[in-house]
Amino acid sequence: MGTLSRWEEALERWQEALLAKVFHTEPVELLEALRHECDDHAVVCSQERVVVPNAYEIQLDRTVHQELVRRGGRVGQALTDALARHGERQGYEWAGPLTVRVTTSAGLPNGRYRIISTAMPHVRAAAFPRAA
Repeated sequence: MGTLSRWEEALERWQEALLAKVFHTEPVELLEALRHECDDHAVVCSQERVVVPNAYEIQLDRTVHQELVRRGGRVGQALTDALARHGERQGYEWAGPLTVRVTTSAGLPNGRYRIISTAMPHVRAAAFPRAA
């Protein structure tokens, strides 16, 4: 096993521990739900091409979401990174730039979540401003 693979596994363990603290749920459950949402909406276009949605929204109870914001967490980016690695391992092609947003939703019991995926139109990477 190469150094990069061990580093990636360590990063995934760190992300899972962070998610467990933030969501008060098993991180594996949340990550698996996100991966299943991706897998369940995969469209096989050819033997070499499988397209999956690129925009994911994780809806949380308002209390959980407020705690997340209060802590200044970057959970959306951590989830985006984990999903990107999953897609790469599966050989998926994203319908456009991959995003995972964490939002609030009324009517969800505390500690529960809902995941919604959509395929947003492809936007050229050049259309996004470069990070400083």
